[in-house]
Amino acid sequence: MNRLDMLRERMAAESVDLVAIGPGAHMDWLLGFHPHPDERPCLACVSATGAAFLMPALNAEGTRAQTDLPFFNWTDAEGPVSAFNDLLVSLNAADAQRIALDETMRADFAALVQDALPHAAREFSATTIGALRMRKDAAEFDVLKRNALIADKAMRAGWAAMKPGMTELEVAQIIRAEFTAQGAKPLFSIVGTGGNGAFPHHQTGDTVLKDGDSVVMDIGGGMDSYSYSSDMTRMAVLGTPPVGYEEVHAIVEAAVQAAMKAARPGVKAHEVDDAARGVITEAGYGEYFVHRTGHGMGVEVHEQPYLTSVSQTILEEGMVFSIEPGIYIPGRFGIRLEDIVILRSDGPEILSELPRDLKVI
Repeated sequence: MNRLDMLRERMAAESVDLVAIGPGAHMDWLLGFHPHPDERPCLACVSATGAAFLMPALNAEGTRAQTDLPFFNWTDAEGPVSAFNDLLVSLNAADAQRIALDETMRADFAALVQDALPHAAREFSATTIGALRMRKDAAEFDVLKRNALIADKAMRAGWAAMKPGMTELEVAQIIRAEFTAQGAKPLFSIVGTGGNGAFPHHQTGDTVLKDGDSVVMDIGGGMDSYSYSSDMTRMAVLGTPPVGYEEVHAIVEAAVQAAMKAARPGVKAHEVDDAARGVITEAGYGEYFVHRTGHGMGVEVHEQPYLTSVSQTILEEGMVFSIEPGIYIPGRFGIRLEDIVILRSDGPEILSELPRDLKVI
């Protein structure tokens, strides 16, 4: 079954009459491309009976080679309203009662849809295309696995080169160069040494690595494109670990293992967060775990499902997500251990093959 058919099947189950998506990740997943995104309304619309594009005339010729879906073109002189109304008629959706909008589209694009269907109930894409994206097929898994192994090599390259006197940026550049050498595009390389590690999304900078520093290393990249990137975090210590570091590292590792044990098909996502957070809280560090336990991975680095303390999402076989608890002690150090997993029938399979053990440089 192709993805358009999968979406229609899901729409029928959710009683959604029309799905409208803008250029971006949802469109990439559904159709394998997206037209040039700019301020001119461009929408891919799917109903029970068909699919079509609202297409700016300026972009039509460049997009035609990528799809055989019908285009309803509009020019700057005409505006998009008439063309969109014609599109709705062609899809038997002019009287749609329930519509699902791409939550990432521009607000003026969404307003165009809502103005044309003022009486329709509106939801975002979580129950339709968003739900489909959460479960990965074999081809998606293969790309994710390949990129995870590339990241393993990039992390090892960073470890092999780093030493006191280097800056965070110099270490990050070595990691990025290794991604490139393997034919992948580096996407991010957070390197946070010493107290900088206590900022989960530290901006890698000119801070110099010193003997005794712990270093948070959060990296990712992808072959061919940023879609289906890797994402992993490991820790390194230059020389003797800071006082208390090994104890905290062991607590974070225990939280990872608790989350892995809790992650099973049929479990609510918050139960995985509960498991990791419980370990850290019981050890007395609950106030220092300041983010969710994980996020989905796929076309985007952050996508559904989100493993938060309140998420009611039911985990299903084939979902891919991170497990990444952390403890961040201001002024001292931070520790995060992150792996991307795919959920199998008997639990999570880790994509990386790089141990989470403390790496001493």
